[in-house]
Amino acid sequence: MTARDPLPFGPDSHLYLIDGSGYIFRAYHALPPLSRASDGLPVGAVSGFCNMLWKLLRDARDGVRAGERPTHLAVIFDAGAHTFRNDLYSGYKAQRPPPPEDLVPQFPLTREAAEAFGAPALELSGYEADDLIATYARAAEAHGGRVTIISSDKDLMQLVTDRVNLYDGMKNLRLGRDAVIEKFGVPPEKVIEVQALAGDSVDNVPGAPGIGIKTAAQLITEYGDVETLLARAQEIKQPKRRETLIEHADAIRLSRTLVTLKHDVPGLRPLDSLAVTEPEADSLLAFLDRLELRQLGTRVRESFGATGTAFHTRAPSAPSGAASPPQRPGAPPSEPPLTGVPWQAPHPPLDRAGYVAVTDAATLDAWIAEAYTAGVVAVDTETMGLDITTDRLVGVSLAVAPGRACYIPLTHTAPGESAAADLFAPAAEPGLLAGQIPLADAIARLKPLLEDPGVLKVGQNIKFDLSILARQGITVSPVDDTMLVSYVLAAGLQGHGMDELSIGHLGHTPIPFKEVAGIGKAQVTFDRVPLDRATAYAAEDADVTLRLWHILKPRLVSEYLTTVYETLERPLIPVVAAMEQAGVKVDRDRLSRLSGEFAQRMAALEDEAQAIAGRPFNLGSPKQIGDILFGEMGLKGGKKTATGAWSTDVEVLEDLAAEGQPLARVLLDWRQLSKLKGTYTDALRDAISPATGRVHTSFSLAAAATGRLASSDPNLQNIPVRNEEGRKIREAFIAEPGNVLISADYSQIELRLLAHIAGIDALKDAFRRGLDIHAMTASEMFGVPIEGMPSEVRRRAKAINFGIIYGISGFGLARQLSIPQSEASAYIKQYFERFPGIRDYMEATKAFAREAGYVTTAFGRRVWLREIKSKTPASRAFAERQAINAPIQGSAADIIKRAMVRLPGALAEAGLNARMLLQVHDELVFEAPRPEAEATRMLVKRVMEQACAPALTLSVPLVVDAKAGATWNEVH
Repeated sequence: MTARDPLPFGPDSHLYLIDGSGYIFRAYHALPPLSRASDGLPVGAVSGFCNMLWKLLRDARDGVRAGERPTHLAVIFDAGAHTFRNDLYSGYKAQRPPPPEDLVPQFPLTREAAEAFGAPALELSGYEADDLIATYARAAEAHGGRVTIISSDKDLMQLVTDRVNLYDGMKNLRLGRDAVIEKFGVPPEKVIEVQALAGDSVDNVPGAPGIGIKTAAQLITEYGDVETLLARAQEIKQPKRRETLIEHADAIRLSRTLVTLKHDVPGLRPLDSLAVTEPEADSLLAFLDRLELRQLGTRVRESFGATGTAFHTRAPSAPSGAASPPQRPGAPPSEPPLTGVPWQAPHPPLDRAGYVAVTDAATLDAWIAEAYTAGVVAVDTETMGLDITTDRLVGVSLAVAPGRACYIPLTHTAPGESAAADLFAPAAEPGLLAGQIPLADAIARLKPLLEDPGVLKVGQNIKFDLSILARQGITVSPVDDTMLVSYVLAAGLQGHGMDELSIGHLGHTPIPFKEVAGIGKAQVTFDRVPLDRATAYAAEDADVTLRLWHILKPRLVSEYLTTVYETLERPLIPVVAAMEQAGVKVDRDRLSRLSGEFAQRMAALEDEAQAIAGRPFNLGSPKQIGDILFGEMGLKGGKKTATGAWSTDVEVLEDLAAEGQPLARVLLDWRQLSKLKGTYTDALRDAISPATGRVHTSFSLAAAATGRLASSDPNLQNIPVRNEEGRKIREAFIAEPGNVLISADYSQIELRLLAHIAGIDALKDAFRRGLDIHAMTASEMFGVPIEGMPSEVRRRAKAINFGIIYGISGFGLARQLSIPQSEASAYIKQYFERFPGIRDYMEATKAFAREAGYVTTAFGRRVWLREIKSKTPASRAFAERQAINAPIQGSAADIIKRAMVRLPGALAEAGLNARMLLQVHDELVFEAPRPEAEATRMLVKRVMEQACAPALTLSVPLVVDAKAGATWNEVH
């Protein structure tokens, strides 16, 4: 470490005080907990801490924020859990759980990290970090200097003055006097008074029960301070508030002492000794290498190599308000992303030197020959947009080896011009940029390669590229998808987008799209991006994809997940691509009539609501609704959001409606119609493709951790099915003339899987005998004969049956059935007593999840549970519910995927011309020629019911209900 020479602290000095303890906890909760060095040492939080510190120091010392370079610097930590405040009040912070097990060994490493970066790491037993920060801040002010406290801790807002401010480095937010007033309703010098009244549930500071920040601010504004308020408490007009202040006066005074930061902590290092100094290169790099923080180490080496110092300085006289310089293309981020996998060094580094633009046929032929030789080629398409039915193909990129990639521009246009809509427009077409291979010629040359069964085509979300190239007459096969390989390896741990995977596995940030195409009004379509920038961007995508494939694909074998990928995910890609290309026909006129009907009913509900309220108001304004319900009408049960407004979410309104409040019921009805109109009857009309006259949803193959597909743009999996309005919308989904729709739906598949996986003999027997499972459950639990069973009794059993799968609580069941919570809890207890195997399954599954970190489906899919060992009870309980449900829901998702993979081949083999259009969780929708309807219905039913074979033999039968009809509603 470079010697730290004393530097007198005076009026020109600027002190940075970094809340080290706050930083490490924020880093831990923001970044993946599974990041470990090769020796097993957890380093995720240290990595985040180092990256935050690096960014902060680099920006500060480079003068990114004008005038903010520090002359003095310290990182302040908590020395331990026990401080003088615990001696004053034993309950102080007593409810806080101990720090996570994998964070504890990282505490000393963060101190070491601070020193390695040239920042003194300070702490003092018996005091909190905030006390040390307060002491240094006031001392710096006394010497005429300025102070920047790097923290988001609200408790430090009491220190803000004209010369002291807070800076939240993670949000790039500077907090001064105005921010304090916005937060507390009072200036900084009154924050202590407000905190004394409001208390702090996080730190277990008692305060005055029932008095929040807003009320406390009003009282302090009126009375000045806590002591004056308590002395004049008898003057308070509100009886309850007056009694609270009088009764809890001692607790309020204690709270004021607890929240007041010490300004005179003894024994601290003098300010002069905190002068900024450069870190010593060898020591810093040795520390980063020891913890295997390779990505940051690379950036630090680059910085030392370029300037001889880690934090090279610029002239500090940048103009006020100067913007941060743009990040160079491909520069690694200042903070590592959420990946759930160890960081790996790139191999070799992506320098883009091997990227070329292919603009003549001979060069294209040479690249195609290289791809044949390699046997594996990464493929990516660039288009005008994301609509697979209308957006034009602009270019194709290929990568044949790491660092060896090309971009083939096909329909780029001159700036300010646009190409003809004809997909096969020749190069001479007005508007097309000269020097490109004619589209038809390029496609003819690429087609044999992309269809050759001996060359593997690798893509990232290659389903999209398959659809784009299908419009050019190319059926790409065989394919691999890096997104899906990652999904199989790490579902639940991370996202699977290319940027995130590239950063996590290659240590490389790809060029952002906005960097080549611009943003906002200045953004251009890809055909107008200059060829040099288009080549760098597009070739990099293919290069990164191929590199990811080399890293990820071998892990399938070593982690025993090859079967999941090869039987469930990879063969599904062309199946889903074909579904998206087929689309589904909707009746535009019917949707228009429905939209008008909904609008009329909404208008009537508006009149009714305003009559109940006694005045006009906006039914779409949560604030106005809250003010009427809980302000003007004075209804009970109101709760406020973080912004201080009344909550009027669906749960609040449903509770009020259950209590007989008519306005709440009207509002619920209005909201439902508003959503149906906006999301479906209006949006579906806009979604009809002008090219096909059909609606083409997009199915995400890597969305839910359990393996379920997700639908978007538009979402066709979320149309209500059990109410009249939802059924009317499904009436608008129709078949083409001469065809019918066929819906095939697994009957109670998740309950059947629960019976199989948990080994519940009574449930298995009921399914084998074809009994009404809900009636049987009701009979078993309540002793009611199945014959003549009241519908209400069966309904309760049904709610419990399905609720158990999702780990429903007594509170949740009580809300669902509108019964007392005690009664609902008794039902659940009785259910477990009658079917003890379910409880055994749940406990065994949770135990396995805690040990392994994941659960598996019946077909071997792993669903990772990041929060299963969380020290936060709510997070841990949520993960435990996921652990119980994931094997069941995930197995159901796997089964329908197996059926989807088999059905196209089975239909073709049978000579049937049906097309699969939609998957809605447990349901598949087909369009078939009317004469083939019955044969198609029977084949689909058979294939779906036999989908498990031969991999799995269920102990209960799978049953599929399949119907044919003219509309989706008719077959459902």
